[in-house]
Amino acid sequence: MRTLRVALAQMNTVVGGLEENADRMIEWVKRAEEAGADIVAFPELAVTGYPPEDLVLKPEFIRDNLRQLDRIAEAVADITAVVGFVDTDGGDIYNAAAIIQQGKIVGRHRKFYLPNYSVFDEQRYFRAGSEWAVYTIRGVKVGVTICEDIWYPVGPGALEALSGAEVILNINASPFRSGKYEQRYRMVSTRAMDELTYVCYLNSVGGQDELIFEGASMVFDQDGSLLQRGAFFAEDFLVVDLDVDSVFNARLHDARRRQSVVHADAWLDAPGRVVATPLAAPLERLTRDPLPPHLCPLPEPLEEIYGALVLGTRDYVRKSGFRQVIIGLSGGIDSSLTAAVAVDALGPECVLGISNPSRYSSAGSRTDAQALAENLGIRFTSIPIEEIYAAYLQTLEGPFQGRPMDLAEENIQARIRGNIWMALTNKFGGIVLTAGNKSEMAVGYSTLYGDMAGGFSMLKDVFKTKVYELARYKNESAGREIIPAAVLEKAPSAELRPEQKDQDSLPPYDVLDSILKLYVEEDRSASDIVARGYDAAVVTRVINMVDHNEYKRRQAPPGIKISTRAFGKDRRLPIANHYRDLPEVDDRALLERVARQAEDEVQARSERDTGVR
Repeated sequence: MRTLRVALAQMNTVVGGLEENADRMIEWVKRAEEAGADIVAFPELAVTGYPPEDLVLKPEFIRDNLRQLDRIAEAVADITAVVGFVDTDGGDIYNAAAIIQQGKIVGRHRKFYLPNYSVFDEQRYFRAGSEWAVYTIRGVKVGVTICEDIWYPVGPGALEALSGAEVILNINASPFRSGKYEQRYRMVSTRAMDELTYVCYLNSVGGQDELIFEGASMVFDQDGSLLQRGAFFAEDFLVVDLDVDSVFNARLHDARRRQSVVHADAWLDAPGRVVATPLAAPLERLTRDPLPPHLCPLPEPLEEIYGALVLGTRDYVRKSGFRQVIIGLSGGIDSSLTAAVAVDALGPECVLGISNPSRYSSAGSRTDAQALAENLGIRFTSIPIEEIYAAYLQTLEGPFQGRPMDLAEENIQARIRGNIWMALTNKFGGIVLTAGNKSEMAVGYSTLYGDMAGGFSMLKDVFKTKVYELARYKNESAGREIIPAAVLEKAPSAELRPEQKDQDSLPPYDVLDSILKLYVEEDRSASDIVARGYDAAVVTRVINMVDHNEYKRRQAPPGIKISTRAFGKDRRLPIANHYRDLPEVDDRALLERVARQAEDEVQARSERDTGVR
């Protein structure tokens, strides 16, 4: 029986950390050798980290990446390593995988399909590859593809399989979004069945700015059955024995493949070749001990999102070089969840909670913030802002004379808090984690240089209704009350004026979030949303708030992407933009008045937020 032992190094790389990435890959090569592996594979662009973005526009960065690849190659002996790196032909650069044996690069695969949608900009940087190869390794024919290559039914993997490849190694840096694993699972399983090959799908793990890579690497057999699955949101090392003779047996009984080969010339335009590598010959070895099963469990939906938030926060803080985080604890649901995630990501000793009560802060909010801090075991301090706020009001008494108290005075409080948080990070180090959620970011229910002041926005892509679900999940998974029950039960409020409630300014969050999901994440038109049963005036007002607050979102800190459409690099709309989407209804004049009113509200908030009179 022919078998091939494959090791998949699901590793957390650091963008720009060329030497440290290479050091760790050399260690994992040794680990694979000790495990008796024939092949060890590393993720897409593992040398540079993914995505390297404009770093690849620096010629020296390209050269340094190649130097580290050479160093990795020197450490590879009688094993095959597949390593993602940035390749160059002297005229352009490529997203590539090097096939390495006995200290030398024996082949290269340059990525065919370069994604240029959502968060991807690969066509900005790379030229697409056009050549494929099948490598004979230990008596087995192996094909190599990179990430997007596998998403196309007619791609390099299919070409390699038709040319005899029995195993396809697909290396990835595929970003996380909620529910994406199921889509990946179905797609990779289908490729394995269609191509009648083993497919080893290796994914990166870790956080990089807005992106999360959850790992969850997979190995499928030629029947589309899952053999192994790596951990979610953690590094892992999968070692699997592939019974390659079973591929030959399956192909004998499948007439589809013969038809595909007959008609292949109609679409086999890309040049290919079969390469006999220095390690082509089967290795005479004693029977290997069977490997234990490695099938990590699937997380539940809320567990999956929570895990992504923890990993994204940990990696953003640590990879950016910060030692601690500061969080303004208002006693509300958003800051409570932010603090809970931060503790799970960094440990309680690295989290400082700050309470900044004002004249409008309720007694319950103050005690809830302290109770949360005690439940989490974090450092906590209270710095009241009443005296500072009173001094502001006195200073502005002349310029404000004759005008009623309004949003200007409300926002002063938020900006005082932001100043205090930033002063603490300046003095003691660290980074401020803001607590704004996606619902607030969408409609501009936030204060520039106030509650938006900070370096990372953990909940930026989490709707308010989902914040509550995650907070309850945290308590349930902990088996005790971490986030106080009072925080979950009380009506949300910014507490910047007497008796203030979020619902005084916004539709109920269940309605608001449903509209936002349709408009922001699915790009549904106003008419389409109204046709689903939502009030036309409410839809018009919400859409206008979203459209007119793009300028705020551009100034918000980066945050973790968990949805199909996140604010940031995933959704790019012009700030100066006159297009307005109004529903097609009978009373058009009414909606135009609602739209103008919403514009006036946003304009007023904008002028006050930016200090314009």
